[in-house]
Amino acid sequence: MKNLILTALMVSGLTGAIASTAAGQQDSTAKEKSKWRDRKEYSVTLGIRDTESSDSTRRTKASKGRFVGGLTFTRIDLGYSRLIDNGSFTLSPENEFLDYRGGKTSTFSFDVVQMGYRFNQNFKIYVAGGFDWTHIRLNKDITIQPDQGELTYVEEDIQFSKNRFSSSYVHIPLNFELRTSENSKGNRFYFIAGPEVSFLLNGKVKQKSDERGKQKFKDDYNFQALRYGATARFGYAGIGFFTKFYFNDMFATDAQKGLKNMSFGITLGLN
Repeated sequence: MKNLILTALMVSGLTGAIASTAAGQQDSTAKEKSKWRDRKEYSVTLGIRDTESSDSTRRTKASKGRFVGGLTFTRIDLGYSRLIDNGSFTLSPENEFLDYRGGKTSTFSFDVVQMGYRFNQNFKIYVAGGFDWTHIRLNKDITIQPDQGELTYVEEDIQFSKNRFSSSYVHIPLNFELRTSENSKGNRFYFIAGPEVSFLLNGKVKQKSDERGKQKFKDDYNFQALRYGATARFGYAGIGFFTKFYFNDMFATDAQKGLKNMSFGITLGLN
């Protein structure tokens, strides 16, 4: 997972550098720059700049609206996850076995496809699709058991140097995007919000200890098969902040009723 995160950040940084170099070469005439961007309504993009529009020549076309979309690698969310137990950040006695290290309980997600409609230069609605991971770094030396009707665990007599409990989802957000006009540097402020549904891919327990070495176990672990919530992002140019909150319970079990998940952090690739 660390390699995936590092790769994502390297791709974003490299693409940002390429985009900046390309923009510098195209500054010879504002007209040529605008024409190049006019062809990017449907595209494959890797980067953190919105290449689909420009303020210089498209203002007259913007009022007509247009469809936009294509393959992408953007809205890379990297941050922390927190469990909310019936409105409290303190876990109830029934859920104390899920006690976790806040600094190492994380989330990572990104979008790979999007399709929508831009009404004008400042407003767009689109549906996206991508992947989402939540990693809970457990404090206790326990092993969450697979193939159980309830969330079950056993206490171990060894000490784990790593005991990570994870879920992975395919997510489909519906985003409403507001953005300002470009400033003199060609950058904008963004505000993006909307609902999101996610479909479970799998759950995983990953452990590391001197006695057993590295171990991995996969199961659904009673994570919700269908998760729904909302996301909000705010940023400038290609970087910003995000927060996500899921409305339904994290697990499809009676004992964990009211246990929900939220996350927050930085976003790379706002467009």
